[in-house]
Amino acid sequence: MPRAPLIHLGTLLRPHGLKGEIRMDWHADSPLPLDIPLWLAREQAPPRRVRALSCRGRQGRLLARFEGITDRAAAEALRGHKLLIDRDFLPAPAEDEFYMQDLLGADVRLPDGRRLGRLDHLECPAGQNIWIILTDDGGEMLFPAQPCFILGFDAARHAVYVDPPRGLTEVYAGR
Repeated sequence: MPRAPLIHLGTLLRPHGLKGEIRMDWHADSPLPLDIPLWLAREQAPPRRVRALSCRGRQGRLLARFEGITDRAAAEALRGHKLLIDRDFLPAPAEDEFYMQDLLGADVRLPDGRRLGRLDHLECPAGQNIWIILTDDGGEMLFPAQPCFILGFDAARHAVYVDPPRGLTEVYAGR
């Protein structure tokens, strides 16, 4: 089992070709590490160890091959799995950076300090980062996690400050 908390690097999508390659939504700024232990997990199942054999880019996505995955059917069986890495293998984030894992559960606040809700999880449809915020009125807000809308993080208060696009909070008001 891993030594430290696992960090979600990417999500496996559909197979590419016939020889076991699989497309990935990649959430990291660096390439897929081929020389360190990786883990695969799906839903509530315990993670299992996996070894990446190769990785390449194609049309804005990463394509990877994993040990023991040699055909399209085996790659298809991995669809939806999360690719994880032991946090100890990652560099410490810069002073003004955080790993998404550290922000989950944080208060989401507007520039004036009012609370929108709690950051529940991240989704990446079509490569776009969307934060799912559970609002204080019991709803769910889809927030475009683009740098122009994220003002900063306050680790001591476990809060993220955002300036939503014009009209976004009104769309979700009263739902």
